[in-house]
Amino acid sequence: MPSPSLTSWLPTIVQRWLPRRLRSPPAVPEPLWRSTLAQHPFLAALSRSEQVHLRQLSAHFLMEKEFHGANGLEITDGMAVAIAAQACLPLLHMGGVGSSGEGTDPFSALDWYGDFVGIVVQPGAAVAQREVTDGNGVVHRYREVLAGEAMDRGPIMLSWQAVADAADAAPGGSNVVIHEFVHKMDMHRMPTGESPDGAPPLPQGFMGLESPSKAREHWRKTMQTAYDHFREAVALAERFGGDKPWLDDYAAKDPAEFFAVTCEAYFVSRERFALEFPGLLALYDGFFRPAAPDG
Repeated sequence: MPSPSLTSWLPTIVQRWLPRRLRSPPAVPEPLWRSTLAQHPFLAALSRSEQVHLRQLSAHFLMEKEFHGANGLEITDGMAVAIAAQACLPLLHMGGVGSSGEGTDPFSALDWYGDFVGIVVQPGAAVAQREVTDGNGVVHRYREVLAGEAMDRGPIMLSWQAVADAADAAPGGSNVVIHEFVHKMDMHRMPTGESPDGAPPLPQGFMGLESPSKAREHWRKTMQTAYDHFREAVALAERFGGDKPWLDDYAAKDPAEFFAVTCEAYFVSRERFALEFPGLLALYDGFFRPAAPDG
């Protein structure tokens, strides 16, 4: 549960269920907001107007979500706001799911995170028990160390140790909060039983394409090309001693992880991302910044 001081400026549970246009969430306290920006250079680099909107989004986010500290971890104001601000960064220029980004509700982008309430924060990495069945019907059980996990229609788990490392991880294109919340966007409206595939619902008029089918085709083709190139680079590094790719080779696991890992880099190290993934820059701008000004 949130710390007592956080509870003192968050609205009651009743207001959480009101339409956002009827809410008046208390602003994130100014000293706490300044401290959050100072600790995250990629947030401090936003324009003044972007910071104002991010602060407002974060206030609504904090109203809608519940934080739970695991293994004795106490969630402080600073921890909650740091997670909220980074989680809302991908939504900064977006509208509601499937919209063009231009609407009357400036906070409709939070609908992307509407399928869950809970955020579980572990002190460090968590260990998950996994079980997979191979093509021969043999069951394999193993343990996986996780810095975060997003569950379809369920909560998000984050390692505070990884979250707190955001500033140091940014030059390497890494950010665990963005990774897990982008997974949630990828899962949005996903049929039960299916897995995310790196192709979230696209906004209306995506990149000026005339139909939703053409938009989806363009997205998948562009993503597949970039994914194939990345996997080739990983293979060259592993087998023949080539240069290691800039991003974590975990992105080569599948298209969903490639989408999440590259989105981390897009938001926290845009200039390097543009050099490494020029084909994805316009694609992600079309998705995450459909109503943003040029430049």
